[in-house]
Amino acid sequence: MAHGFIESFDKELYVRSAGTEASGHLNQKAVAVMKELGLDISQHTSDSVEKYFHEKWDYVITVCGGANENCPSFLGEVKYRIHMGFEDPSDAVGEEEFIWSEFRRIRDEIKLSFKSWYDELPKQNNL
Repeated sequence: MAHGFIESFDKELYVRSAGTEASGHLNQKAVAVMKELGLDISQHTSDSVEKYFHEKWDYVITVCGGANENCPSFLGEVKYRIHMGFEDPSDAVGEEEFIWSEFRRIRDEIKLSFKSWYDELPKQNNL
């Protein structure tokens, strides 16, 4: 979801997302709740973070829940490392209505956090 939001802020950015437990397919609830906001992430992929180790990155942003120390390390060349922890909505259990509400709640948290970060970029980089 973060990938979709960042791309929506600026189509010129080179954005990739990856994880340590890539499944090869996207969670369809994530696709659906993003579509509710007019963002189509259905063509995104679920890649392993290892795919991007050889590339240079300005930013690597970890979004796993919990403390930053519990997130996997990105071993590639990176200028800035940022952690924004969010719960994983796919871990939600219970009634279907509750699970959907968790996907929407976390989607909205991701949007607010990444928009705030993106809006501060020119100030952070003295542009």
